[in-house]
Amino acid sequence: MYEKLLVPLDGSKLAECVLPHVEELARSCGTREVILVSVTEGITGYKAAPEYKPPGQFLQLRTVSRVPVAVGKKQGQAQRYLGRIAKRLRSKGIEVRSEVLLGNPAQEITSFAEHDGVDLIVMASHGRSGLSRWASGSVAERVFRASSVPVLMVKAPGSLPGI
Repeated sequence: MYEKLLVPLDGSKLAECVLPHVEELARSCGTREVILVSVTEGITGYKAAPEYKPPGQFLQLRTVSRVPVAVGKKQGQAQRYLGRIAKRLRSKGIEVRSEVLLGNPAQEITSFAEHDGVDLIVMASHGRSGLSRWASGSVAERVFRASSVPVLMVKAPGSLPGI
């Protein structure tokens, strides 16, 4: 039933609490592929852009524009991290691939799931509610609300019960 699972990970032990559930789902549901995803947020930098001048005049760099800048170091760290998790899952006979995406985590996760034919997103939730959830924001909640793909949220061990 769940041939393709998407597992968003952010490098935290909390996010990894889903891995035993992923292993069990993969074994019991005939999962073909587990896709590990990490999302690196882009950093917006500023770049001077040349201003158009008629022929014969000097080109001046006055206009400053905002451009997204990919951070290769962060992407490399995410790839190494996902590689370690993938190796662990492969040792248990699970077919795994990993992807590092760039952008807003909730948007990238939902978009990837929809465009890659994912059957189920499996992710951890901090279990926050009320003011703390509002203050910190919740990628898991935003994915849950925005995704057209079913989402299995695993409440992290030690998280507070919902109110």
